[in-house]
Amino acid sequence: MPVDHYENFPVASLLVPPALRRPIEVIYQFARSADDIADEGDAGPAARIEALNAYHRELDRIEVGETPTTDLFVRLGEVIRAHGLPIRLFRDLLDAFAQDVIKKRYADYPELIEYCRRSANPVGRLVLHLVGRTSPEHLEQSDCICTALQLINFWQDVAVDWQKNRVYIPQTDLPHFGICETDIAAGRWSPHWERLMLFEIERAERLMQRGQPLVHALPGRLGWEIRLTVQGGLRILERLRQVRGNVFEQRPTLGPRDWLVMIGRAFRM
Repeated sequence: MPVDHYENFPVASLLVPPALRRPIEVIYQFARSADDIADEGDAGPAARIEALNAYHRELDRIEVGETPTTDLFVRLGEVIRAHGLPIRLFRDLLDAFAQDVIKKRYADYPELIEYCRRSANPVGRLVLHLVGRTSPEHLEQSDCICTALQLINFWQDVAVDWQKNRVYIPQTDLPHFGICETDIAAGRWSPHWERLMLFEIERAERLMQRGQPLVHALPGRLGWEIRLTVQGGLRILERLRQVRGNVFEQRPTLGPRDWLVMIGRAFRM
């Protein structure tokens, strides 16, 4: 499965222990395909919701011990049973994808965080269940990392999301900094926009810092995978600061030099 357009998932890279690669790949295939139902193609909202409901029905079959009707869910059922994964986490992801079909704005920060609870946090929690690190402290740290990664992706993609008629910046934040949606539509950078973006960047950064201690609780190579994931998110925030929040002219991305920086910082965590 291609991984370039689902940036917040810790994909089964060479750093992940071989025993975990298949389960992570299967979970990723589930999440990627469901996300594509919500986002890709020309289907209308009703058709997208029905397709996601079909995924719920496959989860129902797994939950009661029946054989799913598709190969993807047969593989997913095997992973769920082998590792005792909570099915509700998969349902949370589906609910978030369905929400993307119909909800295009978020009234305030708590409402956005509630969306992240279902759209991002289940990913980290599933990984923790795979490695048996599910204490309340570890789950909370994972949630902080996953929510931070989701927010970072939102701040990167303000211009991209506008093309889909989506605005993830909380509606209460826009007027507070003297910004309106016409500024986004016009791709208009200003000192007001910079202050808004710095405010949102700091929110994501604080969450990532709260979650960072988790890397010391994860075993071996997986711990290094998450170290690089954390450092990647923090590096994007640096890039956003460097362009003063001007995501209209260039979407911040990571290049070879950034990876060298991230690896060096990962060793110092």
